[in-house]
Amino acid sequence: MDTTDLVLAIIHHLLVFSLAGIIGAEFVLIRGDLPAVTLKRLAGIDRHYGIIASLIIIVGIGRVFWGLKGWEFYIYNWMFWAKMAAFGIVGLLSIIPTVRFISWNRQASANPSFAVPAGELASVKSYIRAEAFVFLLIPVFAAAMARGYGYQ
Repeated sequence: MDTTDLVLAIIHHLLVFSLAGIIGAEFVLIRGDLPAVTLKRLAGIDRHYGIIASLIIIVGIGRVFWGLKGWEFYIYNWMFWAKMAAFGIVGLLSIIPTVRFISWNRQASANPSFAVPAGELASVKSYIRAEAFVFLLIPVFAAAMARGYGYQ
């Protein structure tokens, strides 16, 4: 059981750090003029965002059921649910950028002179900033939860 918990924790943390990196990469790439190459790169990065987020959920469920703390620790811990809510909000906030990246990439492929509309670009920047801000709450809740806060 100890080894299973350790392996799940390591994988979970690596995935979460990877997701943070992806959010950071999107934040950096969404600046200024977006040539077709950058749009393609954003679409690819965003695809990995979805894959990694899905893996975080799968491994996280594994930690709840096969981790050392037992499922009761998580189910009855309001910090856990706050962390899940933050993760869910980050996921919801990522929908608009994902849809835009796909749309922009298709338009750029069909029309080499395509330019991302300034209003759409500003909107996506706002969503990514909001994602990054809410994402910062996840390790705060996780650290508090790991120390027993929130458990009734």
